Amino acid sequence: MAFDVAVLTFPGSNCDADLRWAVDNTPELSARAVWHKETELGSPDAVLLPGGFSYGDYLRCGAIARFSPIMNAVMAFAKAGGPVLGICNGFQVLTEAGLLPGALLSNAGQKFICETVVLGKEGRETAFTKGLPETLRIPIAHHDGNFFADEATLARLEGEGQVLFRYLNAQGERQAGAAPNGSMNDIAGICNAAGNVVGMMPHPERASDPALGSADGSALFSALQGFLESK
Repeated sequence: MAFDVAVLTFPGSNCDADLRWAVDNTPELSARAVWHKETELGSPDAVLLPGGFSYGDYLRCGAIARFSPIMNAVMAFAKAGGPVLGICNGFQVLTEAGLLPGALLSNAGQKFICETVVLGKEGRETAFTKGLPETLRIPIAHHDGNFFADEATLARLEGEGQVLFRYLNAQGERQAGAAPNGSMNDIAGICNAAGNVVGMMPHPERASDPALGSADGSALFSALQGFLESK
């Protein structure tokens, strides 16, 4: 029996179908769409929040989606230790909901960025990162992906292995200022203190088949499969 993976859809989500495809093309995983007005998640094994422009990115990105009825169930699932992944806008929603620290500000230069980046995987092992290669080629597509946190929070993220992905230069090397969006410490993805909630700006679902230019993103869904099978 396949593991049940709930994929949320908010008004303005535009990567939910792609994300469900990536999940369904991972052995033993089965995606299930969950509309934002639902109040129950059912009994999922994992919850994924997709990219897009929830509620048109009014106020701040993710600020309205954070109050969608389904988010109470997501918060309860996360607090119970369930694996949660927010991608791009989903990452923004998780920070607005307080499930992840920091905030995603407008990109340096105030421009939308759409390109493939090189990521370095580091930090603690999570349901979505265990066994991943050290570097991955995954696309980004955002206007507000500039990760910011106060000094104390940033030090805690770095010191406790909560930085999971970092932008590298084109040669796959760590270089200060490699982040195309201005993110502090070139941070591209983080997890919460418990390690079960993960947020990342790059889109692994858009790099889940060789026909897309890279299949590196599929490793995250394979990692989730392995984690669920090991429970």
